[in-house]
Amino acid sequence: MKTALTSLPLALTIGFAGGAAMAENRIDTQLPNAPELAAYGDLPVGVRQLELVNPGQIDILAIDPSAPKPETLPTYDRPLTVEMWYPAEASAEGDTTFKAYLRDGTTEVTIAGQAVRDAAHAVPDAAYPLVLISHGYPGNRFLLSHLAENLASKGYVVASIDHTDSTYRTQAAFGSTLVNRSLDQLFVLEELANMSAAGGTFEGLFDADNTGVMGYSMGGYGAIITAGGGVTQASVDYAWGGPHGTLGIHLAGSETHNDLPDARIKTAVAIGPWGMNTGFWDAEGLSGIGIPMLFIAGSQDDTSLYERGVRAIWENASDLPHALLTFENAGHNAAAPMPAPVESYYFNEEKGFNISDHYTDAVWDTSRMNNIAQHFVTAWMDVHLKGDEAKGEFLDLVETSNDGVWSMNEDGTPKDDHSYWSGFAEGTAKGLRYEVKSGE
Repeated sequence: MKTALTSLPLALTIGFAGGAAMAENRIDTQLPNAPELAAYGDLPVGVRQLELVNPGQIDILAIDPSAPKPETLPTYDRPLTVEMWYPAEASAEGDTTFKAYLRDGTTEVTIAGQAVRDAAHAVPDAAYPLVLISHGYPGNRFLLSHLAENLASKGYVVASIDHTDSTYRTQAAFGSTLVNRSLDQLFVLEELANMSAAGGTFEGLFDADNTGVMGYSMGGYGAIITAGGGVTQASVDYAWGGPHGTLGIHLAGSETHNDLPDARIKTAVAIGPWGMNTGFWDAEGLSGIGIPMLFIAGSQDDTSLYERGVRAIWENASDLPHALLTFENAGHNAAAPMPAPVESYYFNEEKGFNISDHYTDAVWDTSRMNNIAQHFVTAWMDVHLKGDEAKGEFLDLVETSNDGVWSMNEDGTPKDDHSYWSGFAEGTAKGLRYEVKSGE
């Protein structure tokens, strides 16, 4: 069977043929056409692994959906591995690679970036905002590492969660993902808040009272719940969902869901959020979203869908100035996944697809999408977590990028009719839409 090696650039093909050790898989690529805010910040970055355990959680995998509901649901201590990127001391030096498993769940590869493993963290004059990241189903804590590392260099602490039962190596019953996504996010927030308090490991490093959540696909689904969006009764009743109504804790209007939102979370970003396509959301449930959200999607998303999926979520969300960034003709992999590691370019007989398909898009270059996501997420988080109103310039745009007019004076100042997207060089703002709800 022909492999995807024939489509690789020559240098990568040679490196792959000579062994995986010769291939360099980078997450920090900045293309010449990257928009302004995609650029890395001035701060050195460190990264470290945290092992957390959430005690007494419902053990979805131990429940037999075909058996009568037990009087007491089984529980377990739920393990969660977290990767944390943070501003490091100026003298930080050391290993800037990390190991991650591919979508096949068996191949471990080396990824390169700028973060120094276990570097001492900075001692800031003021605590940095905190951002939590949730991957898709399946995924892992490194899938959005390009965003995590980039934000850390700009003065954020970013914690990306390996969601148990939902990673490439632990993928199990879907009900666990449905029930646990938001609960995982809030538990990690609480644990990190304790670590940043007086006497904690990261005392003074970040402010957990000023937190954003970012999720991709099922991570976006979890972000919507965490933001206050409640699911439908129909989704609670799905036989293939949370067994014995366990998803009911997130039912719109229920006491458990009304108690869920955490005031420490100020904003959220949902990339390709799942659920509208299968009846998990309706206008009533989405009206519960209580914080401003940025939605990012591909107009040809065939997993979460677009018109009847992500766009419908945005249209039905609460009356806040939620924004929707659309990559025209991109699919479900728009913006979120890191560039495909070179070792992923092969057809896996067991999975039935080329493993690189998990990371790539049929139309858009992944690094290009990553750079655009870095730009918009930076502007969004800076406005909503840092109160940097000047960054609002990068979010005040004509709706369709192709309609922007480049009109500049000789001295580089814009003319009255200049309407090109802020932060994009001439000729580079193409194939995108940015829409904002009125908030009224």
